[in-house]
This record gives sequence, C-alpha cells and structure tokens, in this order.
Amino acid sequence: MNTKIKVLIAEDDPFIGMITKECFETRGFEVSLCEDGNKALKCYLEFKPDICILDVMMPLKDGFTLATDIRTIDQTIPILFLTAKSLKEDVIKGFNIGADDYVKKPFSVEELIARVDAILRRSGAGKSEEGKQSVFQIGDLSFDSDFHILKTNKEEIKLTDKESAILAELCRNQNQVTDRRSLLFKVWGDDSFFNSRSLDVYITKLRKYLKNDLNIELVTIRSKGFKLWTGNKKAFDQ
Repeated sequence: MNTKIKVLIAEDDPFIGMITKECFETRGFEVSLCEDGNKALKCYLEFKPDICILDVMMPLKDGFTLATDIRTIDQTIPILFLTAKSLKEDVIKGFNIGADDYVKKPFSVEELIARVDAILRRSGAGKSEEGKQSVFQIGDLSFDSDFHILKTNKEEIKLTDKESAILAELCRNQNQVTDRRSLLFKVWGDDSFFNSRSLDVYITKLRKYLKNDLNIELVTIRSKGFKLWTGNKKAFDQ
C-alpha cells in the first residue's frame, strides 16, 4: 500500500502557501496548509504530519513558538523553517529549538522539496542500513541511533534527528578524526556556510549530553573536523 508523506505547512502569505502546497501535492505528498500558528498547532495534533514546514513570522503564534510547542509533544519530528530573517542569532535560535533545516525567502520550491526529501531520507523512521552498526557503547553511555536514545546511568536522553545522525557518525569513527566536510554532506547534503554554523551548534549540544562522563571527550580538530575520544582524555592532546 502506498502511504503518502504528510506535510504540515504553516505560512501566512496566501500566495506562497498555495503555490508551495500545490507543488508538494503534484509530487505525491499529502499537505495541510495553515495561515497562523494557532491553527497550525491544532492541525498538527489532528493531522499528525511526518514533517513540519513553518514560517517564522506568523500572526497569533510565530514559527519559533510553534516549533517549541511541537517539540514539547514530539522531539523527533522533522521541522524546517521558512524565514525572511538572516540574522545569525535567529538562525541559532531556530536550531536550538530543534530545527532540522532553514530555508530563506525568497526560495525555490524545487529546492525546498529537495531539502524535505533529504530530511525524510535521513530520518527514515529510524531505519538503519542492514549490516550498519546502530548501537554504540561510548564510555559508560549507550547510544541507539535507530531510536535516537542516549542512555546514561541516571537518565535517558531523546535526541533529535540531526543530533542522532551526527553522533552516529562520530561513534563510527571513535578515537579517529571525523572529517568536517564529510560530516556535513552525510547529514545535510552540502557543506554550505549556513550548515557549517548549524553543525557547530549541534556539536555544542552533544558536548553537554556527554560532559558528565569523564571517559568521553568531543574534541574539535582545527581545520580537520571532530574526534569523539573515549578513554584517557590526556591521550588525545596534540
């Protein structure tokens, strides 16, 4: 049975919203379009989308607030922001909330659909490739990349799609340098400056999750990438 991917679009510009909706529908997506954040939250609860595309500037409830509300319900659903804003602080704010990607207006609908396809391929409902390791031991922590769960001896942390994808790549290269450009292409599909800055935000978040285990260090190797070191921290000094 062919099940359509369900897309929630929250966009207050009726022209942009309708054009975007029609383009997604012609490619086989099931789309629900809302013109403000309050309606979008209600729609999210009833429509149960697979991915959310949220305009940042909306009446009644802005995209950041809407995304925060959605994240309190579901920490893993992919969220992509549409925005006319280009300030670094706004971009960082979006990713700290848990965004998977950012598209700036004016945008190409073809590019938007390509980015949605890439996000959905990465999330893949947590499915890992056959034969590819998905459960890792990191110091005293365990990480299941299929279910996006990092377990410590005190708590269970649910990671976002991006956090899980990045940590999985670092785990597969434990105690070795993970090339920054390679990581960007594997997780985002390109190595743009915007995505590079986003990667730094996610690395900072992962460090916070790992900091309480003294046998783990997530190190930035200048001009190269990152190293997830497990063992004696002093051994990686270089």
